[in-house]
Amino acid sequence: MKVTAIIQARMTSTRLPGKVLKKVLNKSLLEYQLERVACSKLIDEIIVATTLNESDDAIVELCKKLGVSIYRGSEVDVLSRYYEASKQYNTDIVVRLTSDCPLIEPKVIDQVIQMYLKQKFDYVSNTQLKTFPRGMDTEVFSSELLESAYYNGIKDYEREHVTPYFYLNKNQYSIGQLIDEEDNSNYRLTVDTAEDLELITIILEKLYPENKEFNLDEIIKTLKENPKLVAINGHIEQKELGE
Repeated sequence: MKVTAIIQARMTSTRLPGKVLKKVLNKSLLEYQLERVACSKLIDEIIVATTLNESDDAIVELCKKLGVSIYRGSEVDVLSRYYEASKQYNTDIVVRLTSDCPLIEPKVIDQVIQMYLKQKFDYVSNTQLKTFPRGMDTEVFSSELLESAYYNGIKDYEREHVTPYFYLNKNQYSIGQLIDEEDNSNYRLTVDTAEDLELITIILEKLYPENKEFNLDEIIKTLKENPKLVAINGHIEQKELGE
């Protein structure tokens, strides 16, 4: 069973346009994420799913340079983008990631995948009952389930957010949630605003030069020791379905 990570990415972010290619230490945020996802022990292939917009040509060029597979599809109907990418690359198990998570932890990704493989849920994530920081978001499901959502998900938010058709239909599907031993959900390690980018920049500049594979424990330790860092983006509210 081939495990494929599909990372959705585009340049036309509403809050922080071009964020995926913003650079820290002369490397784009998307490169950091791809580097970290590649450290997963369970992912066999990585695909970046972007749009047909001319503005996303830069994402395509970067992926070609890095040797990362690319799929281009609808900007608005992200569910169709995932489904078509899955079909083109003959996926078995899909790991959904978003490109606003440059510090995502490979071990966390693998924990979600392992839970999916061992416990035979239809859908597993660490995003519903939050204990991990925002920015560690990982969802795992089969290509067959993705196809079901593609044909049956009709609401706008189901098309835009890809997975609501699974987790909002709990009577149809078995849902698994990875919960961490310690609740660190108050930390925000995603990049959606200028404040988010400021924090991520500080963390990367502090930790990356010493150890390119620094882990989530080191990030949390840094934040606990420097409460002022948490305040940089602590007031930012996450966009919800339909926003």
